[in-house]
Amino acid sequence: MEQLINWFANILENTAWWGLPAQPSAAIIIWSVYGFILALVIAPLAMIVLTWLERKIIARIQDRIGPNRAGPFGLLQAVADAIKMLTKEDITPTGADRIPFNIGPGLAAVAAILIYAVIPVAPGIIGTDLNIGVFYIVAVGSFGVLGILMAGWSSNNKYALLGAFRAVSQLVSYEIPMVLSLITIAVVAGSMSTVTIVDKQSWSNGGWYLVAMPVTFLIFFLSSVAEVGRSPFDLLEADSEIVAGFHVEYSGLKFGLFMIAEYVHALAVAALTATLFLGGWHGPFVEQLMAASPVAGAILGHIYFLLKVGIIVFVLMWFRGTLPRFRIDQLLDFGWKFMTPVALLNLLVTAFVVKLFQPAVTGMGYNIPAGPLASFGGVGQTIALLIASVLVAFIASLGVQALARRSRARALRAVAGVEN
Repeated sequence: MEQLINWFANILENTAWWGLPAQPSAAIIIWSVYGFILALVIAPLAMIVLTWLERKIIARIQDRIGPNRAGPFGLLQAVADAIKMLTKEDITPTGADRIPFNIGPGLAAVAAILIYAVIPVAPGIIGTDLNIGVFYIVAVGSFGVLGILMAGWSSNNKYALLGAFRAVSQLVSYEIPMVLSLITIAVVAGSMSTVTIVDKQSWSNGGWYLVAMPVTFLIFFLSSVAEVGRSPFDLLEADSEIVAGFHVEYSGLKFGLFMIAEYVHALAVAALTATLFLGGWHGPFVEQLMAASPVAGAILGHIYFLLKVGIIVFVLMWFRGTLPRFRIDQLLDFGWKFMTPVALLNLLVTAFVVKLFQPAVTGMGYNIPAGPLASFGGVGQTIALLIASVLVAFIASLGVQALARRSRARALRAVAGVEN
């Protein structure tokens, strides 16, 4: 992004009618265009493309054809649905609190879009490289909870209110294991910057965190799916459970904003998963190509990143096409009684392993000695982290089996594989 800003600044300097400082003006224009494209082009386009893809993929999973009438291969079906949604009458219920009722959908959509600001999509291409990028992700993710609560509370509908309370209870429950998994990533990378986390996953530093920390990956991914409200955690708006959840009173564009928020947030989860666990834009020949041509290297890195994101998006759709929903009590039990304790144990074990392999840090007021296994380097730490993850998974399975033997819940005993 800096190279693009410098290139545009050179153009402004050679423009006779531009009387403002070139470098600040170029930065403002580039970032404004980047934000405009992200908010007003990528977000609606993501909903249109992902809805069509989801219908087609789930149809194939369930041995159906899917959309095939509007346009070739049904490509215009999502466009038709978007036009229908935008032209529907905008209704506000009698007695609704208009201000939060109108702010809620926009807040949910904005919360999903803001996450992209700290995602490095290619070498040197990122909205902003915050040194607290992980903390920023957690902070802006909470906006979505506020939007849901505002929507349900202001609708003057008891079903919408109950749906909002259920949604908030689910989101808060799974926010804790997700944050613990993010802390685990920050401990291993030694930074909360997403750019640094991606750089730490180069093969010279030990490779992808998916290989080193599969338990952390599962905790983060399942918690993120629950945060988005995707299947099998989609009790937020399960029509068989509670009408349509917190957005039962919304129509037209406002309902469309909730749909945009859902799909943009799902895409953000896929992008975050690729960034935190799959090495982001790292791939074969990217670094070598960057040395020869930064533009060509950035394009290749972007392609790798999109491929990884596409795989995660496919898995999300695969979940929706195959897995049944949890009950609300099962969902909360799984979050509080399983995910949170395992995430805490995983964080403690990971921190212990990182301490063993920690390199010496001196200067800037620090004098931290090297760990006893620091000489094995990044590859040795990756192997140790993988062994630690297997150990955590083994302890967690023993705990589930012990609880299942003492439980009368038939479903838990079946999952644990203990005799009835």
